[in-house]
Amino acid sequence: MPKSTDRLIVGNWKMHGFSAALAEISALATALAAGEPPRCIVVICPPATLLAEASRLGSMAGILTGGQDCHPALSGAHTGDLSAAMLKDAGASYVIVGHSERRADHGETSELVRAKAEAGLTAKLIPIVCVGETLAERDAGRAETIVLDQLDRSLPDDAAGRKVVVAYEPVWAIGTGRTPTDADIAAMHLAIRQYLVTRFGAAGQDLSILYGGSVKPANARTILAIANVDGALVGGASLLASDLTRIISAV
Repeated sequence: MPKSTDRLIVGNWKMHGFSAALAEISALATALAAGEPPRCIVVICPPATLLAEASRLGSMAGILTGGQDCHPALSGAHTGDLSAAMLKDAGASYVIVGHSERRADHGETSELVRAKAEAGLTAKLIPIVCVGETLAERDAGRAETIVLDQLDRSLPDDAAGRKVVVAYEPVWAIGTGRTPTDADIAAMHLAIRQYLVTRFGAAGQDLSILYGGSVKPANARTILAIANVDGALVGGASLLASDLTRIISAV
C-alpha cells in the first residue's frame, strides 16, 4: 500500500467514456513507461463499466484505479449500487466518496459519506473524501466553516491510521474554468491541515490533501507548488492521456 505522504494525481472521468476510451489509459501507460518514472502515484477513476479493464491495462505501468462512489453496505437489495468490495474485486485501490456532484445531485450527507469511507476501508480501499464550498457559501464568508464541518462529519475516526485522503474541491470552480487564487487555495489547505493535526495529532501532518478545481496542464505546476497541496483530483483534463501526462510531469 502506498504511503499517505506520497504525491497523488487522481483522474476522475465522471460519467464519460465508452470502451474506446480505454485507449487513453494504454496511451498514458506507454507515455509513463517511456519517460522517467513519475514522482507521484497515478490513479484513474473511470466509470464502473470500464474499471476491470482499466485496472488490467494500467497495471502494466503502475497506474492504479479507483471507483467514483460506493454503497456503504457490503451487499444486499440495492439495485444499481456497487459495494466497495465489488470495486476491490474489479481491481480498484481507491474510491472517491462525497464528491460535490454526489452531495448535490443525490443529496448525500456527510454522515453517509463517512459510512461510505468506512466501507472503503473495510474493503481495503483508500477513500478519497471530498469536501468543498459553493460560491454562495464563499461569498458569505463561510467557506472555511463549511469545509471543516464537512471534514468533521465525513472522516472516519481512524482516518489517520488508515491513510484516508482528503480532496478539497471548491464547488464553484469545478468545470467552470474558474480557479481560486493561489492565496485562496493556500489558506484553505492550511486550514484543512491544521484541522487534521488538531483531530489526529502528528499523524494528521502526513495525510494527503488534494486540490480539485479545474486543474489543467496550464495551471498544474503553480497549484502543485502551493504549501499543503499534495496532489490533484483532476476532472476533464484527465480524459486525454496527453493532458494528464503534462499534469503528472508538473509534480
